[in-house]
Amino acid sequence: MPLPPPLRSAEPVLRVALASRLAPAAGIPPEQAVPLQLRAAAGELTLRDASGQQLRAAAFRLRWRLRPLPQPLLIRRRAIGPFASYESAAQAAAAWRQRGAAVVIARPLDWEVWAPPEAPDPPVAGVRLVERRETSRLSLDLARPTGGALALEGPIRLEAAAGLLWEGATYRGPFLLQSDAYGSWSLVEQVPLERYLEGVLPHEIGAGAPAAALAAQAILARTWALRNRARFAVDGYNLCADTQCQVYGDTRLAGTAVRQAIATTQQLLLASDGAPIDAVYHASNGGMAAGFEEGWAAAPLPYLRAFADGPAAFAARYPVPLQPGALAVLLQPGAPLAWGADHPRYRWRRLLTAAELRQALQPTDLGLPSRLAVLERGPSGRVLALEIRGPAGRRVLRLDAIRRSLRQLPSTLFQVTPSSLGHWLVEGAGFGHGAGLSQAGAIDLARRGWSTARILQHYYPGTSLVSLRSLGEAL
Repeated sequence: MPLPPPLRSAEPVLRVALASRLAPAAGIPPEQAVPLQLRAAAGELTLRDASGQQLRAAAFRLRWRLRPLPQPLLIRRRAIGPFASYESAAQAAAAWRQRGAAVVIARPLDWEVWAPPEAPDPPVAGVRLVERRETSRLSLDLARPTGGALALEGPIRLEAAAGLLWEGATYRGPFLLQSDAYGSWSLVEQVPLERYLEGVLPHEIGAGAPAAALAAQAILARTWALRNRARFAVDGYNLCADTQCQVYGDTRLAGTAVRQAIATTQQLLLASDGAPIDAVYHASNGGMAAGFEEGWAAAPLPYLRAFADGPAAFAARYPVPLQPGALAVLLQPGAPLAWGADHPRYRWRRLLTAAELRQALQPTDLGLPSRLAVLERGPSGRVLALEIRGPAGRRVLRLDAIRRSLRQLPSTLFQVTPSSLGHWLVEGAGFGHGAGLSQAGAIDLARRGWSTARILQHYYPGTSLVSLRSLGEAL
């Protein structure tokens, strides 16, 4: 797909996919599929397709159609994956690129890394050659109210003075309907960076957070967006709108406090070595901040290190690296509290059954698992390797693959105790990967009077607050 245009450092405009993989449901012929409905929040929509056709209406009904190609197209690539996250895929891509491969990161289902068929072997096992012969392409036609259809050429541009209604929310646009790298379509909003933040903050940290925490989140969301602007480049846009990126929704939910946080931090980023940092954040670290390398198959970052995230007495009691047995003490009722201890998943319990484990590992089938054991922990106490054994073999889940496979677990900061035959009690702390800012911790610290700058230095030591304009070509 054509790459999204470069972001101008002065006034970046992001392309954010409000919806991806738009296509008929599996097994449904396109002509029988549910049409794509687009409706203006009020007034009219303006539609322009790539051939120059322009139409106006309050709503458009677009029908799917397979359009034959002038001649068959053979697509061949080498691929590695799947990876549990973009971050882990990016590390594999960087290593393969060092061997001379022209790689791209894609997400057909899970994250993968693609390279041309003639690319050198990657540094990991499991490379496969993918071949696909295409004779047609999925396209969209405009259904006419009087009957029949008008063929449209993508990309299709949409504008709506009062905004576009999509899944119960209103977005201001303008918009693009465009095909992706997998033969389906995406609905993409072209949104200025500062307006984008209005749709992120209410859904990430919450519009009711204290001012200093909201401002910290604004800086981090801005930094994260620019650092990750090529996340979906293979599909022709920058970012998605769900948890694979930052959650982005209706900007009307941004009240006065959110808009003030964005305005007071306008164009501010966190930087290290003259570039935006990897500004990862999460809901709650359970009292123990994780190093970057504890979440993903990646090299450590100096500003994302493990530490005990609490008052001085708490930090003294739980020095990092966390010693054997310390996690059990940390999880005990009545243990000293860390910052953000009022988060609902500061401490949690889950009961895993052998049947649930077997289902979670599909399509691999080990039989009914009989063993669940932690093999390795990181400095913060997080599980780096988790073994599952069954009568047909064993499987070791590592890093981000643990939570990706066992979605019942809010974090990887946990201990496992056999409960009964085929049952394991998992007791844990926190919600998310644990690296960078803990939103619960930032809210707690803001309520205690910490400034935005102090909160950011606490979670990203050694970084600098800089203006977007000052980075210039570093973007």
